[in-house]
Amino acid sequence: MPADQRRTTRLAMVLLAVAVVLVVWWWADQDSQAQPQDRAGGGSSARSAPSTAATAPTDDSRLARVQLADLPAEARRTLDLIAAGGPYPYSRDGVVFQNRERQLPRRPGGYYHEYTVPTPGEADRGARRIITGQGGERFWTPDHYTTFSVIVLDALAGGGS
Repeated sequence: MPADQRRTTRLAMVLLAVAVVLVVWWWADQDSQAQPQDRAGGGSSARSAPSTAATAPTDDSRLARVQLADLPAEARRTLDLIAAGGPYPYSRDGVVFQNRERQLPRRPGGYYHEYTVPTPGEADRGARRIITGQGGERFWTPDHYTTFSVIVLDALAGGGS
């Protein structure tokens, strides 16, 4: 094999190896927040009620805010269930929310959990969810993770957020 052809073959192999490493790195980053209980439908730790503190994340300023009173009644009932620690009506309630869309502030895997907000007239879980953070944050998504708003819990926050 001529030297030029060997050089070209080596270069192609190096580029292929770099591409494989980049794909594996990207894939691992996409799945880095996955937890076993998310794939298994939730465990007891995923179903425990998150803290009721009303602290807001420090880097959520780009997100809209929604007052508790402005949420649908079903969302307020779901928040009550979360505060009480359940029982939840759906088997997936309380599972780890992976934040794949990266709309919420980046946090370590297992930080966020999701809960279904029933939609009247829907035969399945529908698109509405409340996402909770371990720091007491609460987020509302009416459209299955396309948009998020920070839920302002005035009663818990002492009137502001």
